[in-house]
Amino acid sequence: MKFQPDAVTGPSISGYGPGWVAVNGERFSQHLIVSSKGTKSLWDCGGFESLQAAHFEQLIALEPELVIFGSGERIRFPQPQWLSALYARRIGLETMDTQAACRTFNFLAGEGRKVVAALLL
Repeated sequence: MKFQPDAVTGPSISGYGPGWVAVNGERFSQHLIVSSKGTKSLWDCGGFESLQAAHFEQLIALEPELVIFGSGERIRFPQPQWLSALYARRIGLETMDTQAACRTFNFLAGEGRKVVAALLL
């Protein structure tokens, strides 16, 4: 049997630790949005306590079928009213700690899913 690594066409989260995430080897120490379509950008949200509906609404432009929300070192759930624009467009959202969100993003992106990771560091 011959083993070959999966071909990943978009960004892959290649590492993480306290206060940082690496995407394709590039290290980030600010909140981050990563799309399986190939985009990555800083998420100007100021942290969990500063989140508002507008921060989640900006994810719609990336056209995901699912958003993985990494809420930091521990699981903290967003307010339902922050997510109404996503739900109105039938975009799902899963909340988990940021390290679990990184692993889940890689798995789903590797399957070819249209997924966005919104990560708080």
